[in-house]
Amino acid sequence: MVLFRSSYRRLCSFLSYFRASSHSSLAPTVEIGGIWPPKGIGVLDPREIPFLNTPILLSSGAAVTWAHHAILAGKEKRAVYALVATVSLALVLTGFQGMEYYQAPFTISDTFFLATGFHGFHVII
Repeated sequence: MVLFRSSYRRLCSFLSYFRASSHSSLAPTVEIGGIWPPKGIGVLDPREIPFLNTPILLSSGAAVTWAHHAILAGKEKRAVYALVATVSLALVLTGFQGMEYYQAPFTISDTFFLATGFHGFHVII
């Protein structure tokens, strides 16, 4: 029951962050000129770093699944290789995410940083 409540809280947190972000972009306020993105704010090209992050994230998920199956099969050496691959991919992903934060033309209070930072913190823990 505790695990369910914890998972439910995390799910609600993720959904609220993404809902806030989508609401800001789909219904921009008058204060920012009623357009999204606001004037003077550039948009990151999704074909650059975000496109690289997607296969890295999927590969790390596959690697941790590989480690899980290796542990269940009693193959310790393969499990260690898979966990090393998972941690390596996580470090690369975190580095790319840091580059994306550095290049992002918006402020640290934006929902983008909140959602991706919360997700990164969740993945690292």
